[in-house]
Amino acid sequence: MSIQPKPVKPVQQLTPFGAALAGALGACFSNAVVYPLDVAKTRIQATSSTAKGKCKDKLTMVSVLLDIFKREGIWGWYRGFAATMLNTFSMQYAYFFFYSFLRTSYIKRITAKLPPGAKAPALSTAAELSLGAAAGALSQIFTIPVSVIATRQQVGRSLREGRGVGNYIGEPEEQRDDDSFVTVAQEIIQEEGVTGLWLGLKPSMVLTVNPAITYGAYERLKNVLLLAKGTAGAADKLTPGMTFLLGAFSKTLATIVTYPYIMAKVRIQARTSDVSVKETEGLPGSSRRASHSAETRQAGALGLLTRVIRTEGFVGWYQGMSAQIIKAVLSQALLFVSKEQFETWALAMMLMLPKLKSAS
Repeated sequence: MSIQPKPVKPVQQLTPFGAALAGALGACFSNAVVYPLDVAKTRIQATSSTAKGKCKDKLTMVSVLLDIFKREGIWGWYRGFAATMLNTFSMQYAYFFFYSFLRTSYIKRITAKLPPGAKAPALSTAAELSLGAAAGALSQIFTIPVSVIATRQQVGRSLREGRGVGNYIGEPEEQRDDDSFVTVAQEIIQEEGVTGLWLGLKPSMVLTVNPAITYGAYERLKNVLLLAKGTAGAADKLTPGMTFLLGAFSKTLATIVTYPYIMAKVRIQARTSDVSVKETEGLPGSSRRASHSAETRQAGALGLLTRVIRTEGFVGWYQGMSAQIIKAVLSQALLFVSKEQFETWALAMMLMLPKLKSAS
């Protein structure tokens, strides 16, 4: 009697929205693990080298983390955590939504010009990057208010009021800790209007080229390595370790090219480096914040970068870049090693959803 082979069940595949869910969950996890580093790098970026209460040469990631722990305790390492996780998740999902919408519309437009039954050609790298940049710009418009609030929470009230890193002398404990999501949002709207929630939008638009640089550098380096090994075109020949190293190097290169705008965006959103300490020293917190707000609206990213190079030199454009790269590379490594696990969880969630609906 012949043994009948068991029927092979079809392998469940993630839907596009399931892939977006996996990516969003993975991004939240990787950012959560390295979150204290994110707070430290944001404070370094937001602080002018001429600010009161700090020594420029000692403004390292370790020194800032120790200073935060000493003055605010371990919870200081997690300022703005909820807002940052919300921003990370919403950014990932908004990006995917707009990318899918734009890509589908673009392919339909191309297909409409072809003869009936003809297959649409594969999109070029330039088209893919352009669609990605457009999707990134649209997602920024809808999610940047959460990013602004998270940045303000991360830098803390003292730095926002222009008194330097960790300078809490004479500040009541309850005032220092009154940095909830709603409180910060109300503070921004009260002092700058609703448009204050969209501070840093222009540099954010410029920074949509960052993924394009990362992707372009990665593809070019990968092709060079495969050519050197005599396996050009065999994209699966790179080892996972080599793939990560190429990704880390490409991200580092993109960060170096775009970093001045990254720093400008943080300072504009945090509203920290637009007025010198001498101009605001002795003023109450609300007056200091109002001065910062007026200067921010007048300057913009280019004006801020001009002021930074005039007062801090060319090095000022790259203050905190090492912290940015360390945080980004570690986060990317965690995302890389946990990618498959989060795809499995996302698939399980997508399969459970119809069962829960039918049960209810």
